[in-house]
Amino acid sequence: MFLNILLQTQTIVQKDIPLPLPVPEWVLVVVLVSMFLVHILFINFMVGGSILTLVYQLLGLRKPDYDKLAYEVAQTITVNKSMAVVMGIAPLLAINTVYTTYFYTANALTGLMWILIIPLVTIAFLLLYAHKFLWHKLDNNKFLHISILATAVAIFLFVPLIFLTNVNLMMFPDKWSVVEGFLSALVLPNVFPRYLHFLNACMAASGLLLVWYFGRKDFDFEEKFPMLSRYNVRKNLYTVTFYGSVVQFLVGPIVLVTLPSQGLGWNVLLVIFTGASIAIVAMVWLWKEITGPAAQFGRHFTKIALTMGVVVLFMGSGRQLYRSNVIDPHRKLVAKKTAEYEKLVKEAQAEALKPKTTETAAATHPGEAIFQMNCVACHQVNDKLVGPSMVEAAGIYKGNLDGLMGWIRQPGKKREGPAMPAQAHLGDDKIKQVAEWVLTLNK
Repeated sequence: MFLNILLQTQTIVQKDIPLPLPVPEWVLVVVLVSMFLVHILFINFMVGGSILTLVYQLLGLRKPDYDKLAYEVAQTITVNKSMAVVMGIAPLLAINTVYTTYFYTANALTGLMWILIIPLVTIAFLLLYAHKFLWHKLDNNKFLHISILATAVAIFLFVPLIFLTNVNLMMFPDKWSVVEGFLSALVLPNVFPRYLHFLNACMAASGLLLVWYFGRKDFDFEEKFPMLSRYNVRKNLYTVTFYGSVVQFLVGPIVLVTLPSQGLGWNVLLVIFTGASIAIVAMVWLWKEITGPAAQFGRHFTKIALTMGVVVLFMGSGRQLYRSNVIDPHRKLVAKKTAEYEKLVKEAQAEALKPKTTETAAATHPGEAIFQMNCVACHQVNDKLVGPSMVEAAGIYKGNLDGLMGWIRQPGKKREGPAMPAQAHLGDDKIKQVAEWVLTLNK
């Protein structure tokens, strides 16, 4: 009860769109969680791979084989990019459907930056292709070539901040009334810990992918990179995975403590701590790969990959459980407000459809008849519905027929709630009749 009162006094409670879901909600949630995890995995490969390519290319300024290594890693980035885009469609549609009010409110509050995601990502993708396909043509202009990739990496490092800010804001309806654009939402407590967690996930996932990529039997590493050791390169990539996982493990508690506690139910904590416990096992195997003898190198790879996959599944499920916990009280308030609104609309429509006696119909002002046909879904004579009562409007525009007609033709927005749509389609004669009738209510 206290939480409901708190939400009602501090939080914007909207009306939902009263449309049925196309399938049961649990189906959409399964799609959201499973497909998002696949999507974010390829995002990790893309971002982490871009960073590693940039590092190898910089090392390649002194050791040409590292430049060749960078070229090989770069071949994977555009493939992972395409997979990330394709796999992102399903979770985007699912989150739009299940959390419509929250997703679009966050979109609106982050404003221009949310819209900029499309041009920014488009530019980054074009830069990736330019970097990949101009590799040999820019052999004599490494500064330009590296700058192209560095710009793409900078965009890749910025765009996740927009996504994280948006998704973070979805979960905090109590902040909607105080957030004033992207920068305001960016400084909410949970954004930067989650961002740091994400970046290290990118490095850990990409390191593990490249350990497999360069360890394939059909990949002739020694012929392509005569000055590099396959063992050392893969060992270094294991090290990237290990330390990326360590930082994630350290940042995880910060992510938890910066989340509002009302979403941290026992179910969330159980799932997250189970995932963390499994991650420790994977990290032990990683450490054995890094410090063990070269002759036994790679024997733990399959176990590490499978265990990390299970950890990702647990963490993704915990994230969804938290989101559900923290949003559910607000969703109940929204459902209540939506039901009240629908009830008022039905009552107004029923009143408008009631048959009138000949005597009453003859006495009805022509403007009132037009009002009953066009306006009762949002207005009543004496009570506020969606918009103000007509008695209130008559008091505001007392003696100002032209002002009231102008407002009906092209309304502005003076109060909380949806803006009134323009009614110019009624024509001047009908608008005048409605305005004249409204003003009679003040006599």
